[in-house]
Amino acid sequence: MAQDSWPNPEHNNRFVNDVEYEQMARYFTGSGVYGAPTDPAVVTAGVGLTVNIRANVFASVSGHGWTSGTTGDTLTIDPNTSGQARVDRVILRLSRTTWTVRAVIKKGTPGGGPPTLATGPDLPNFEVLLGNITVPAGALSVTVTRGERYVGRGLRVTTSTAQTNPNPELGDLTWESDTKRLRIYDGQKTRTLYEDSGQVVITTTVSGWKAGSDSVLELKNGAVYLRLGSMERTGGGLSGSTSSRLPGLIPAAYRHPTRDQPVLAYITGAGLARLVIYAANTPKPGQIWLENYREIGTGEDVLPEGGVSWVVD
Repeated sequence: MAQDSWPNPEHNNRFVNDVEYEQMARYFTGSGVYGAPTDPAVVTAGVGLTVNIRANVFASVSGHGWTSGTTGDTLTIDPNTSGQARVDRVILRLSRTTWTVRAVIKKGTPGGGPPTLATGPDLPNFEVLLGNITVPAGALSVTVTRGERYVGRGLRVTTSTAQTNPNPELGDLTWESDTKRLRIYDGQKTRTLYEDSGQVVITTTVSGWKAGSDSVLELKNGAVYLRLGSMERTGGGLSGSTSSRLPGLIPAAYRHPTRDQPVLAYITGAGLARLVIYAANTPKPGQIWLENYREIGTGEDVLPEGGVSWVVD
């Protein structure tokens, strides 16, 4: 068959049939219910061998819209006289014969698992799960386990200073073009899924000290990883009872908001020391201080042990 496209004036007088519509529209939005898992269940157990479909539910099934209507619906479950438990499913079924979507019961096999859903593009039906129904042998009532599949949300391109959506909804994704951050709203806070600051040198000049090697941090996916370099005492000796600021400063964007970060270090001659990186909410935000140590003399080095990390998101 030659190439074709639709709709266009030369294609069937601009008429698009049901098959062509599905081929095009099934990718406009994912198949599932519009909403979020925090919404009430779409399917609940009814009286006896029935289940109830909640009113005012909207969904998309392979590009075709569906609603439960303003009154909802009630579906009847077949009795189970087999002697073994059965698992049925409440599904939304798109019929490729009538091109309608309806909520129906897909009956399972006693003693087996739930029935398989039809999802292929060339099958007579396309099915989306709403819930699983457990039907014990001889049951007079059933239990329902939620199984709604929710339509996914698109990615919004924005910046860190001009959010396009001041009222985010659960699952909203944003790509901040200025910070190169991928973020998601979890219902309470927008959290970072991906970011990479690259290496950031935080070495500074402080009286009485000289950096023997740079201190470097990296921010990845909401966590800061810091490697402190060596530091040489160039001023007079310190007795150990005096705190002393060291040559390094954590930039504001990389500071822990509320918690100080302790770091173990060695002093020339096998002495131990405790360094503190101060949190953003302290009088010394982002500063690095030598707090607990034996005396240290001119020309001796402070050698921080390994690295330290903390979250900022």
